[in-house]
Amino acid sequence: MGTVNGLAWTSVGGTLLQIEASALNGTGKIVLTGNLGDVMQESAKTAVSYVRSVAEILGINSDFYKNKDIHIHAPEAAMPKDGPSAGLAITTAIVSELTGIPVRRDIAMTGEISLKGKALPIGGLKEKSMAAYKAGCSSVIIPKENLKDLSEISDEVKMAIDFIPVDSFEEVIPAALKYLPDKSVNNVKLKNNSKPEIAAQ
Repeated sequence: MGTVNGLAWTSVGGTLLQIEASALNGTGKIVLTGNLGDVMQESAKTAVSYVRSVAEILGINSDFYKNKDIHIHAPEAAMPKDGPSAGLAITTAIVSELTGIPVRRDIAMTGEISLKGKALPIGGLKEKSMAAYKAGCSSVIIPKENLKDLSEISDEVKMAIDFIPVDSFEEVIPAALKYLPDKSVNNVKLKNNSKPEIAAQ
């Protein structure tokens, strides 16, 4: 649980980032270590705030931000050079850790996240896709606004990888997690078995 294949652009091209999240008994601190650096501080804080806003929908204790320290780590990875682009991956790692649901190991993702959970576009999709391809990933989650960039990706990579465009984090949940949180079954309406919509509360 709590481990996600993120993608980043670096000075030597695309790279796969093993982003890890751990929830520890504490006082609500956000700890960021490894090679994510300062550029990801805002992404991590935004991710935690978003998870707080949908905690009850996902069956997560809504007080987790008071009694849990969230530690986010990216070991053995080159320093990202493309600015914030790991918000979706960080959010997925946190949700996986807090729900106890594993993330699919054959999937990678890139994209930033807004406070409302919108998937924001990123750069370097061509290089990131190649990194996912070389790592053996079968699916890559991307912001829908990056669909236009698929024209730059080789046919070889597009034949091997299923690109999953998303508008918001709600659509990441059924694609990335091995199964849905128990409570969300009553609160998340799946459209075409792939796109969830949060039901009215």
